[in-house]
Amino acid sequence: MTPTAPTTGPEAGRLEEPQVRAMFDRIARFYDGMNSVMTAGLHHTWRSRAADLAAVGPGDRVLDVACGTGDLAIELRSRVGAEGSVVGSDFSEGMLELARRKAPEQVWEWGNALELPYETGSFDAATVGFGARNFSDLDQGLREMTRVVRPGGRVVVLEITTPTRPPLSTFFRLWFDRAVPLIGKVAGDADAYEYLPNSVKRFPDAHTLAARLHAAGLDPVRYLLTAGGIIAIHVGEKPA
Repeated sequence: MTPTAPTTGPEAGRLEEPQVRAMFDRIARFYDGMNSVMTAGLHHTWRSRAADLAAVGPGDRVLDVACGTGDLAIELRSRVGAEGSVVGSDFSEGMLELARRKAPEQVWEWGNALELPYETGSFDAATVGFGARNFSDLDQGLREMTRVVRPGGRVVVLEITTPTRPPLSTFFRLWFDRAVPLIGKVAGDADAYEYLPNSVKRFPDAHTLAARLHAAGLDPVRYLLTAGGIIAIHVGEKPA
């Protein structure tokens, strides 16, 4: 794990792992509100679609990696029922604290996505929602998610991607390059909301991410684009 330090601050789109953890601890208190503002509340719909693609049901065991404040893990819990279980894992205690407040009956555990503390093949599915672009080593994180899923299980990655065709590409640049950092400044953490848009820019496009999921050991891998191409949801199966 050799994260690249930024040369001019968060504008470079990269932070070392301790800096990313500290950033999410700082912004935890207004993270949900900012998500709703930045996505017009649609992030809940996208998480629900990701849960659909995980294809889990009553009695299944699911891991949500980089769970943040817990929204995707809570959605997954509604799919597995009382007889199933969902573990929400994150390396930010600030985020986990809010997740525990939302759903104290669920399991929330500290964990590093690059070294998941779970046995091989111990989950029916593993998901990550809007967190993969913050992995300091994306391929290692994908390999770890694949490792902990049983043969025949699924890995789902929900992430923002950069549209390439106008007019949406133009709007996307204006929104993420100018509006989001301004909103972040008003919220009280301009640096974080300069880093986050840049983390989207350096994240692989949907086709490349699909190839990297395949390289991590998943086959087949497919993806869908929604919200005009701003959101990509990838799903891969671990061969039986």
